[in-house]
Amino acid sequence: MSKQHLVFVINQKSGVDRRKSVQLAIDKKLDLNIFSYEIVFTEYPKHGTFIAREAAARNAFAVVAVGGDGSVNDITAGLWGTDTALAIVPKGSGNGMARTLGIPRDTEQAIDIINKGNLTKIDIGFANGVPFISNAGVAFDVLISHEFAKSSRRGFAAYSWLVAKHLWMYKENDWSIKIDGEEVKERAFIISIANGKQFGYNFQIAPEASWTDGLFDVIVIRKFPKMLGGQLVLKAMNGSITRSKYVQHYRGKEIIISHPSLSMMQLDGDARPCENTVRFHLEQCIQKVLVP
Repeated sequence: MSKQHLVFVINQKSGVDRRKSVQLAIDKKLDLNIFSYEIVFTEYPKHGTFIAREAAARNAFAVVAVGGDGSVNDITAGLWGTDTALAIVPKGSGNGMARTLGIPRDTEQAIDIINKGNLTKIDIGFANGVPFISNAGVAFDVLISHEFAKSSRRGFAAYSWLVAKHLWMYKENDWSIKIDGEEVKERAFIISIANGKQFGYNFQIAPEASWTDGLFDVIVIRKFPKMLGGQLVLKAMNGSITRSKYVQHYRGKEIIISHPSLSMMQLDGDARPCENTVRFHLEQCIQKVLVP
């Protein structure tokens, strides 16, 4: 019987130590009676999408995103519409979707998940036709995503520092949000269109989200006294943010968000340009993923 082929995709800039640790974990844990594999390094932004698309064309069993939500997003874009599965070895800063799916951060344990071969199909969101797997947004999270991408520092401390730095200066806007055709108006600090439960670092922006129900969880954090920011963070960390009086929770399949000054959105933590209206839709259970 022929072996199932895996393509591990690693950011070339991730460093020699990471590449060595992944290779050691593969050597130690990957079941070579079941799988053949190759490791491919990305060389430029969005190269992972091209690699994944090419791997799927060669009928690879799975493409393994070795990285964070941005890497997972790139791979998902390349796998869209194919029969090739997604696998994740979490090596990013926040690892929001890996945490949502219950994939451990330990590399050897993540490879054990691949060995078990447990496949499920998950929903994929689209923003103006561009796929995302975890969450998208148009407000404060866009600013933080943009600043975090420019920063040479990584990790929770760097992310928290950026939030604290920009929190007090951020000016909330009045947004038009249409949810399955019904319009609501919100003055919002954050509008998260969530398929997964969290941004990362266990910050659960949508603790009740399901990645298989065919619906977005739309989380609106309204304008709030900035001195209460710490309380909202604690609620997010313990999964109770939607019970805050400053948070409104909607669900829907098609979302349209508009504001005259809207020019950037974030998809899985990656800031991207957009026009003043973003249309979100969801396609249910279209992507195979290896999960625990």
